[in-house]
Amino acid sequence: MKRRQMMQLLCGAAMVGGGLCTGAIAAPAAQWQVYTTAQGSSQRFAPQTLGSPRAATQPLETETAVFIDTRKQFQEVFGFGGAVTDATAEVYARLKPDQQKAFLAAYFDPKQGLGYSVLRTTIHSSDFSSASYTYVKDGDRTLDSFSIEHDMQYRVPLMRQSLAAGASYGTRMRTFVSPWSAPAWMKSNGSMVGGGSLLPQYRDLWAQYVIRFIKAYERAGIPVWGLTIQNEPMAKQTWESMIFTADEETRFLGDHLGPALKAAGLQDKKVIVWDHNRDLLPQRAGTILSDPKARPYIWGVGYHWYETWAKGLPMHRNLAAVHEAYPDVPLLLTESSIEKFDASQIQSWANGERYGSEILADLNAGSSGWVDWNMLLDTRGGPNHVGNYCFSLLHAGDDGQLIFTPSYAYMGHFTRYIKPQARRVSAATSRSTLNATAFRNADGSLAVVVMNSTDQAQRYRLVVDGNEVAVDIPAHAIQTAVR
Repeated sequence: MKRRQMMQLLCGAAMVGGGLCTGAIAAPAAQWQVYTTAQGSSQRFAPQTLGSPRAATQPLETETAVFIDTRKQFQEVFGFGGAVTDATAEVYARLKPDQQKAFLAAYFDPKQGLGYSVLRTTIHSSDFSSASYTYVKDGDRTLDSFSIEHDMQYRVPLMRQSLAAGASYGTRMRTFVSPWSAPAWMKSNGSMVGGGSLLPQYRDLWAQYVIRFIKAYERAGIPVWGLTIQNEPMAKQTWESMIFTADEETRFLGDHLGPALKAAGLQDKKVIVWDHNRDLLPQRAGTILSDPKARPYIWGVGYHWYETWAKGLPMHRNLAAVHEAYPDVPLLLTESSIEKFDASQIQSWANGERYGSEILADLNAGSSGWVDWNMLLDTRGGPNHVGNYCFSLLHAGDDGQLIFTPSYAYMGHFTRYIKPQARRVSAATSRSTLNATAFRNADGSLAVVVMNSTDQAQRYRLVVDGNEVAVDIPAHAIQTAVR
């Protein structure tokens, strides 16, 4: 058969100019695999293969649709993860070997678990420690007494196991570290708790303390990818806390910590600024990112979600505003936790829906990832040396068995299917009863996360690049469609 005859058979009448059709025949769209978690169902990530997609038609106003346009791409994903705190490590150490193995799989298996690629840990104690402690003797201005011996019992072993577990699945693991407070004698209030600020004469010494920690952890087999300057720098807490105004954080980084990291050969460590709630995020980012001395040391801006508790108004618009102003600066949620622990609410579906809705909204506002707080707590929401008990995705029961919460499943609908280096693509819904986000992974796969927080099951048309398929989502459910 002659080439022109073959092309006519393939292209029909769609011939142009020199006898070539306008494009290759579009192959039938691949079928979608949908994974669903719904309230009232014992099955999590329930799989379903959808029917073959067909050419999309004009939706009616009475119909519900989710529109995906993969031609429009946005921020790149850094990753998802959680924190290995003292509390997490202590509870983990009490688990039986089979449950320890299950814990590692639950977080790092990329297919059956969450596939975490990021870890956070603290520089000495936080509220989620059994007691306050530092790595030096009181008043040691030489730092000669510096030692991480305290962490070698529980925290460092779990960090090593976690990094090894991730690596065993071929995951590139990255760890960042955060301080809650300088030692009491370096601070204006003479205490590690209750806020207070770093005394000016100790700015260089505190920078050296942080460097000592990074080097000690790396000698212990914990590579440190990056650090935040201060956990929640505008919070005066009853636990370890220290105040940095925007100007103080800027000057500490630009004049002290940044140059110290460079002088110590640690200029490759990524610095994350702010590390606090969305409410003051635009002011903090605008101050520190515009400073010519501080800016070269900054990788990204970290934020928390706790401002939502006070007013019930998640401030995703602030995140979007910063992303719009600084599109080249990664935004990373560095801590999230459901507070005010109540053991009767460990299986609260509302907690899971909060995780799902906030992750989805943050990703659509420009976030590059989400790093949760404690990866494991006991059934009292601790241990915590000041009674600030919280929920975690996994709890250890008094019988030594792991308890998987709805929040764990909601987190997994993102982390299992949206991988580092994925790019967010355009996603929108025709009804406010559904929320959606979508990402194109580096391997070419497409992941669409859809949430239904209403009391009614819904059918929607999933419309992607000119093809569509009908999907049913139960009431109070989250699902991820993958193709």
